[in-house]
Order: sequence, then C-alpha cells, then structure tokens
Amino acid sequence: MSINRRTVARSVRALGVVSASAALALSVAGNALACDISEFSAEAKCDGDKGIITVTDVDPSGVPATVTVYLQNNGADLKKVGEQEVKGSREGVTITFAENWKPDAEYRIHVKAAGYVDEDITPNLTTPSTACKKEEEEPPAPSDTPTPSETASTPAEETDSPTPVPSESDSTAPASSAPSPAAGDSNLAETGANSNTGLIAGIAVALVALGGGAVFFGLRRRGASSDR
Repeated sequence: MSINRRTVARSVRALGVVSASAALALSVAGNALACDISEFSAEAKCDGDKGIITVTDVDPSGVPATVTVYLQNNGADLKKVGEQEVKGSREGVTITFAENWKPDAEYRIHVKAAGYVDEDITPNLTTPSTACKKEEEEPPAPSDTPTPSETASTPAEETDSPTPVPSESDSTAPASSAPSPAAGDSNLAETGANSNTGLIAGIAVALVALGGGAVFFGLRRRGASSDR
C-alpha cells in the first residue's frame, strides 16, 4: 500500500509539472497572438507631389485598432491629421493618411485596441528633410543699374532745347498787317474822297443852267422879231 501511495504521489507531481508547463506555454502563446504596439510602424512618404503618412499593422490576430495621427509642435499636438481603423495580419495591413507634410516635421501616432493597446508609436515620426514638391525658383529681382538704352535716352531728355522765344519782328508782324489810320487817310486821298471834286461839279451845274437860260432867252427874242 505504501508503494502505491508513493507512486500516486509521484504521478500527481508529474501531472502538476506538466500542467504548469502547459499553462506557461499557453500563456506565452496567448501573448504572442495578442495585439501589441510593437506590431505597428509609421512612415512619411510621397505620392507624386503630395505627402502621405502610412501606418502598417502586422498583428496576426487581426484585433481591430484605431490609429490617430497628430501634428506636433514643441511637444504639443498642433492639429489632428486623421483617424482610421485597421485590422492587421501576418503579412501586414497598411492604412494611409493624406498629409502635405513639411520637411523635418514631427507627428505623434496613437494606437488604441480595446483590452490590448492604448499608447503611442515610439519614437514620434519625423518627416524627411526634403519636401515632395520642389518649390519653384523665384526669378531674380531686377537690379537698379540702368540698361544701356536707358542711359542713352537720359541725355536726350536733359538736352531738350527750350521753346524759342518769338523775336521782336515776329511779335510785331500781326500789328503791321492791320491798316493804320495814316494808311486810311492816304487811301481816301487816292480815291478823291478828300479833294475839290464836289466844288467843281457844283460850278459845272451852274454853268449848264446859265447856258440853258441864255439859249432860252435867245430863242424867245428871235420869235418876237419875226412877228414884227
């Protein structure tokens, strides 16, 4: 009987060791299958001329997780870029956030899977030092040095001759063209307006009248002498 008891006790102990080992193995296996922050990674990329931020989940258990991206400024959240849900796989599942990121910018990516993960991906994501779209080079500012054409035109403007002042003869020319009072008197003298024409005409009329009277009286006398 005592031997049997010892055998049973040994068997029980062996079963206890096996059970403990199995429990430990199951625990390790369970932890390996559980969602963990180490299974998430983030990267800043370019999609043509536009910037994007990608987050990849390689959790083989496919536990749903919510990923939120924040733009950082001096260690504080400046803005929320976006939020998406992802279910990982052993091959990895990637989600994309459209973000026109600036060079050397910093982003905080937070992952939350209920009962498993509620923390940030560390360290924070820092974008590349080169932007996706190259800034267009601005044309050089025009210099203040005048061009040869401008230099050549300057003396012409400075040497413009002043408007000529009319001479004394030119200024008096219009006045000389107008008839002066002396010229008017000479014209009247030439046409006889100021001569003795009127007096001569009066004497001629008087002589004609006298001649006519003389003829009249002469004819009258001849008639009277013929009647006798």
